[in-house]
Amino acid sequence: MAQTYLYQKTNHYFGQLASGSEKCGMAELREFGAKSIKPGYLGVYFCANQRTLCEIVYRSRIFSRILAPLIVFDCHSEKYLYKTAQNIDWADFLTLTKTFAITVNVADSNIRNSKYAGQILKDSIVDQFREKTGERPSVDTRNPDLLLNLYIHKNKARISVDLGGGSLHKRGYRIESVEAPMQETLAAAIVRLSGWKGERPLHDPFCGSGTLLCEALMAQCNIPAAYLRHKFGFLRLPDFDAAVWNQVKTKANAAIGELDEGLIKGSDIDAGALKAVRANRAALPEGGKIKVRRADFQSLEGFENTTIITNPPYGIRLGDTEGTTALLKEFGDFLKQKCTGCSAFVYYGDAALAKKLGLKPGWKQPLRSGGLDGILCKYELY
Repeated sequence: MAQTYLYQKTNHYFGQLASGSEKCGMAELREFGAKSIKPGYLGVYFCANQRTLCEIVYRSRIFSRILAPLIVFDCHSEKYLYKTAQNIDWADFLTLTKTFAITVNVADSNIRNSKYAGQILKDSIVDQFREKTGERPSVDTRNPDLLLNLYIHKNKARISVDLGGGSLHKRGYRIESVEAPMQETLAAAIVRLSGWKGERPLHDPFCGSGTLLCEALMAQCNIPAAYLRHKFGFLRLPDFDAAVWNQVKTKANAAIGELDEGLIKGSDIDAGALKAVRANRAALPEGGKIKVRRADFQSLEGFENTTIITNPPYGIRLGDTEGTTALLKEFGDFLKQKCTGCSAFVYYGDAALAKKLGLKPGWKQPLRSGGLDGILCKYELY
């Protein structure tokens, strides 16, 4: 008789996201029809049927991973981890021709080394195949068919299948990049928090490689976040229903809309950044309608009735604190003097920099991403 796994018994799943974007993620889950949505450590627990689950993995802009738990158990030693992992029939998820990889998070537990914990789980899987068939499946850390997640917290372990088959922030449109690019899920959270829905133009005066512009386009035109993705982890689930997945994908793709000319624009002083934007926007439907030009923000004529969403260069891209301070002060003056009737949403990778703009924010939202303790500030410009 086929084994029944935890996600099948409960319909419960876990979504990982960046700290500060929990409300965005939970709102997104409600829109997709998920139930029993509850915040957890570094993510959100929720309940969904297979159709809703496929939709979440294909369309979510905010979550970096969606995990289907196979088994949860007390785990006080390496030996017990190895033994318990053997209770899973890995042939339900893998064949000898398919590859796999494991991501691991370990905290406050007897097993302290995440790399070592991943090695034990890998050995358990490989040994099971070897005993049954005399052969073993291969590991491919770059592009696996099956990606597993092992999470051990306070000696409680959870083994899950990563349903996206890798981090969902990798949309597939980033063909070229600048130094220290913004993560796509962070950019999506910023666009969502801005409340911009295409009712007026959007401009990014420090557009870099165009991540904020591309995420604004995807949100406005309803392009599924995983539109360019080739591999999905849920394809490896024993109860995967190809008909349901095809219906979800077909319906989502049919809902892609058009972008009004001139609605999304960007500028940057760096010619390399603009070259990157042009390469990246070309990968997306309607991407050619994102307009960009090379310009220092000070040479722009200014804006009226526009939503400004931007992440000014600092530290990494600018190279020094004094330069950053001067640039932010000048940008603050530009917003005050040349952007009447606009709303500006400025993300600072370092929260301390918000004071340098010289404007009082209407609200502030801490957003952590890629090791940065950043903050998003909203400014109403009258």
